[in-house]
Amino acid sequence: MHPSHPPSGRLTALGTQLIEIHHWLREELAQLRASLDSPGGGATLTRELRAHCVGFCAALDQHHTGEDGGVFHLLAEQAPELRPVLAELSADHLVVADLLRRVDALLAEAADGRSVRAELDGLAALLESHFTYEERKLVAALNRLTGDPVELLGVTPPPDGDPLERTETA
Repeated sequence: MHPSHPPSGRLTALGTQLIEIHHWLREELAQLRASLDSPGGGATLTRELRAHCVGFCAALDQHHTGEDGGVFHLLAEQAPELRPVLAELSADHLVVADLLRRVDALLAEAADGRSVRAELDGLAALLESHFTYEERKLVAALNRLTGDPVELLGVTPPPDGDPLERTETA
């Protein structure tokens, strides 16, 4: 069982889950970038590598869409002082979405791994700054909230051993 789902069935605080999601996304991106560094990875993209990339991009997009449509609205209502922070984070989400579209376009045109790696490097730098800022500014406020983590955060971290498995809303 994943650490955010203890035997009692009570969910870990949303702020803690946000950190877990970010940790998982960081790991997935690092694995994806490392795969592009492997022998042959820089020149061609295998079907598995493309699938991993598409899955990662979809999970990240789902997370940001969930935040914008879920938890950010709730936080804006319950902690109005966070509205400027939420606006900055939502603006970051638009930049990330643009980068994800560029990665998707590279995959669709069968670009080489080096081109994809360059976009992922930029994405990794942006995400590290974004995740760190978001965690620093929102975790305490999130830990005071209750609600469905999938609805509010877009995704939950997958159970160990199931990379890129996402929990979908019903």
